[in-house]
Amino acid sequence: MRAIEIREPGGPEVLTLTTREKPVPGETELLIKVAAAGVNRPDCLQRQGAYPPPAGASDIPGLEIAGEVEATGASVQGFKPGDQVCALVAGGGYADYCTVDESNALLAPAALTMTEAAAIPETFFTVWHNVFQRGGLKSGETFLVHGGTSGIGTTAIQLAKAFGARVMATAGSDAKCAAMKDLGVDVAINYRDTDFVEAVKDATGGKGVDLILDMVGGDYITRNYQAAAMDGRIVQIAFLRGRKAEADFALLMTKRLTHTGSTLRARDIGFKAEIAQELRKHVWPLLNERKVLPVMDSIFPMEQASAAHRRMEDGDHIGKIVLDMS
Repeated sequence: MRAIEIREPGGPEVLTLTTREKPVPGETELLIKVAAAGVNRPDCLQRQGAYPPPAGASDIPGLEIAGEVEATGASVQGFKPGDQVCALVAGGGYADYCTVDESNALLAPAALTMTEAAAIPETFFTVWHNVFQRGGLKSGETFLVHGGTSGIGTTAIQLAKAFGARVMATAGSDAKCAAMKDLGVDVAINYRDTDFVEAVKDATGGKGVDLILDMVGGDYITRNYQAAAMDGRIVQIAFLRGRKAEADFALLMTKRLTHTGSTLRARDIGFKAEIAQELRKHVWPLLNERKVLPVMDSIFPMEQASAAHRRMEDGDHIGKIVLDMS
């Protein structure tokens, strides 16, 4: 089969089209003929040598796929050859074929194309766990997401609105703020010309927000504490501005804040299966009715994986970048 491999740690140019052995599904696994694969920032970090795959995972990048089940392991019960599925994988997505435990796969929403379906798993699993399970967002609460036009951001905005939250989001241009408004954001903040802490306080009458989803880190950490309401929660999922910072922890105490965080790739199959079950119950109906959709920035042929990574890293994208594997 064709696959994209990382020749050596480096820039997008190290992504190389190669030939690999077609994988064989294990006892509880599906073999998926991949139609499309999502591109995510962890793929770029892996390419740079900063985010190695967990033990036992493929060294081929790619954490989310959509395609057709070609074969199943002997104990698979929930899927059959010919099913159209999307799946969260620990690696191996940038290839013609990929295996995944059946519990980490879902039938592709019938209302979506395969490229749209490939844009779902990584972001929707991540947002559901961090915003709703870990962050505990409830209807009527206020929610701030940084990086509102990223794949994670556009997903978080839509799901938070769908479940009744008042949503604020930051982005780096007026055009991106307009795009967030189109998704339903109540308060769009251009962080290049507006202090998000002051904007949040102005929009909440000085109270602050109940939940913050942060992928920035660095100097945002103390500022998040300033922007949070009493008993507020901050969930950390990345550190684009650095993982080390000075923070005023007195605010953590006086505001009774909760600051938590998580990574998803290294979690076990059973943990991801629980998220899949909740998505099937709570989010799949919204996708099938197209009330919530992955925001599609661009689609690149498999052979242009390097260009897809450049698009990711230039920071101009709005929503998801996907590889067409046909």
